[in-house]
Amino acid sequence: MKPICAFSVIPALPSALEPLRELAYNLSWSWHHSTIELFRRLDSDLWETSGHNPLLMLGAVDQARLEEAAKDDGFLSHLEGVYQHYKTYMAAATTWFRRTYGLTPEKPLIAYFCAEFGVTECLSIFAGGLGVLAGDHLKSASDLGLPLAGVGLLYQQGYFRQYLNEAGRQQEAYIDNDFHNLPLKLEHRADGAPITISVGYPGRTVYAQVWRAQVGRVPLYLLDTNIPANTQPEDRDITDQLYGGDNEMRLRQEIMLGIGGYRALLALGIEPTVCHINEGHSAFLGLERIRRLMETQRLPFAEAREAASAGLVFTTHTPVPAGHDYFPPELMDRYFADYRQQLGISRYDLLALGRQDPNAGDERFCMTVLALKLSAFSNGVSKLHGQVSRQMWQRIWPGVPDDEIPIGHVTNGVHVRSWISLAMNQLYDRYLGPRWQEEPGDKAAWQRASDIAAEELWRTHERRRERLVAYSRRRLRAQLVKRGAPAPEVQAADEVLDPEALTIGFGRRFATYKRATLLLRDPDRLARLLNDPQRPVQVIFAGKAHPRDEPGKALIQQIVALARRPDLRRRLVFLEDYDVSMARYLVQGVDVWLNNPQRPREASGTSGMKAAANGALNLSTLDGWWDEAYRPELGWAIGRGETYQDTDYQDQVEAEALLDLLERDVVPAFYERSADGLPRRWIAMMKASIGSLCPFFNTHRMVREYSDRFYMRAANRYEQLTADQAARARALAAWKRRVQAGWSQVLIDSGGCTSIPDLAMGDEVLVKATVKLASLTPDDVSVQIYLGRVNADGDIVEARSVPMDVILGESTAGKYVFQARVKADEQSGRHGYTVRVIPSQPDLTSPFLPGMIVWA
Repeated sequence: MKPICAFSVIPALPSALEPLRELAYNLSWSWHHSTIELFRRLDSDLWETSGHNPLLMLGAVDQARLEEAAKDDGFLSHLEGVYQHYKTYMAAATTWFRRTYGLTPEKPLIAYFCAEFGVTECLSIFAGGLGVLAGDHLKSASDLGLPLAGVGLLYQQGYFRQYLNEAGRQQEAYIDNDFHNLPLKLEHRADGAPITISVGYPGRTVYAQVWRAQVGRVPLYLLDTNIPANTQPEDRDITDQLYGGDNEMRLRQEIMLGIGGYRALLALGIEPTVCHINEGHSAFLGLERIRRLMETQRLPFAEAREAASAGLVFTTHTPVPAGHDYFPPELMDRYFADYRQQLGISRYDLLALGRQDPNAGDERFCMTVLALKLSAFSNGVSKLHGQVSRQMWQRIWPGVPDDEIPIGHVTNGVHVRSWISLAMNQLYDRYLGPRWQEEPGDKAAWQRASDIAAEELWRTHERRRERLVAYSRRRLRAQLVKRGAPAPEVQAADEVLDPEALTIGFGRRFATYKRATLLLRDPDRLARLLNDPQRPVQVIFAGKAHPRDEPGKALIQQIVALARRPDLRRRLVFLEDYDVSMARYLVQGVDVWLNNPQRPREASGTSGMKAAANGALNLSTLDGWWDEAYRPELGWAIGRGETYQDTDYQDQVEAEALLDLLERDVVPAFYERSADGLPRRWIAMMKASIGSLCPFFNTHRMVREYSDRFYMRAANRYEQLTADQAARARALAAWKRRVQAGWSQVLIDSGGCTSIPDLAMGDEVLVKATVKLASLTPDDVSVQIYLGRVNADGDIVEARSVPMDVILGESTAGKYVFQARVKADEQSGRHGYTVRVIPSQPDLTSPFLPGMIVWA
């Protein structure tokens, strides 16, 4: 039965407690321990049962308890301190961004688009690492004072809740989010009506309303299509489930995220200078930005594309082909037939934007390719992932060497204060001073980690391990009761794990390349390791497989079955329904964080960074972030970065290496105690890990890097290209048309190679090249010497480029002679060079345009 009228009920707070409402609606509480303790103090049980949702908690707490708290001087003093800290934070006149750039814009400069945001567990609109990284990005942007706004979708059900059946098989349950009991506010127009936007879909218009979650100083705008204006259920379901439905539903969601998200910002009065496409899901925003410029500045598509692209930044997050979205041409035809007419481009031109080879008629439309082709700046999320991404997408830039493909890298980080325990926070305050919180990227502050008293650090960590064991027992008991397990098995849950034993944690998405069961390939050897009476070891697993990932589900089932073995059930545990709250217990309480993906398939991995911030040591294959972070004094590496064609053989080799490491190095180091009972060598590694890893692998450093390298450069370039009725964008588009028309005639007639004698270090050689430019001029191109060592295969490696200058006196019509001197100042050995021609224009972000490079 539908109501004839609906209304909202809000908590009735005594006037003295009214600041609690404001605090609850701003998600900055999620990284402020004192605010969380304030809500816990009001009702600790309700804080837990509400799912750490202060708004829901305030609506459910007993009125008598509220009246009591309003008269409690201690509680009111705590509230006053928290509230004053909050107001000071929100009103800060001096932030890193303002100090660095001197800018105080009234509206967001940067719009950060992502399909999921993991800000806190009660706002369930994220699935895993991508969303948590996006949430941490917003938190650091808030702390640093960036004028940034997040844009995403508000999922009615979000990601699934996981439970296991009697056979240990993953099952999925979807629970509706109650938006009116979440720290969200519906955005309204001046007349009080909700702000809505519309997007054209085949044969109809779909509408969405806009909610706002306030993340410190940063607003996060979320679109919701489950509204009466959408008469078809399939349209209301667009924002139903994160990563749910079929390929067509994915396309509908990404149209709403990219096109609808950009329109939502405009409806809110925000026209961002820079848009950050975080993973390819939101790449359609690039097309919408082009359409908007065509409409407002009356630009043709090509000119609008140059202007729009100048302010686009793209981050790719996966080196696994299956992780990228592809849509068949016929589906794109159905959903974009009308839209491409608004853009004034042909079917071929639209599909070419999403194809590595524009002429491959059967190639599917790829969102990552679209983002790469439209964005001025593109990056992977670790040094190794940048290399892998350049290799993956090389076909977009044929003829360009892998190391010059215009995809860089910004290594991920974590928002440290969101992930460390209260006890560790207090320990850092005492020994590192306040600067570790204010400037987490300050190396000098973290170097003081070596001054932390060994006993104090160890006792703090031991208390967190004890809490993890107690938590694991509670969760295991609850999941066994829910599953209908026999009473003896339920009772045995109270005896699993040992609060003093070496504890290894593994918590992540159960994709097969992450190899959750690598440790379990030799169960008997593992059992001997875990059950050593003098040096026991225990392992806690947690994680979800995608609902359609049957191999991933099989891995979970394998772990659960092994955990039921009598000789393993006290030492091996799988905790179901992995979420942010469980992740905190794990990274704060384990001694070793295990991560063993199949190199090079892990883009970055941030869970190990969270563990390191809490003093845990990492044990991982050299993939993602650990490939650039690892040093022997900080943790352990499985292998030396080898890759094998035979993946089964690689798994076997690395499974044995993992057990060898545990038996030979990890376990002895943990149980080696000095006269005072402390594992001095282990504690030294903890301190070294904290001091070395925390100042770099944090989102403050990451966001500052995005700002310095991409955001501000993109903002300046966008403003330059759109100024004076987009004069420079028009000029750039016209130049590209002229160069593209004449490029096929560009030819290097002679690379000027003559017999070169052996050169002594420091000698110079003059290189000349005759280049046919036909209708182009020397100002349109850059002629370069490309030189480096020659390897055993005869290829130039470790190359560098040297620009050549035109010699006008030796040039004739259409043909030009270029020269440069090259100094033999590199290492000795065999060297070589070639000559190349690439386009050159001051407004190009990258000199490498697809299909436009000529080699001698």
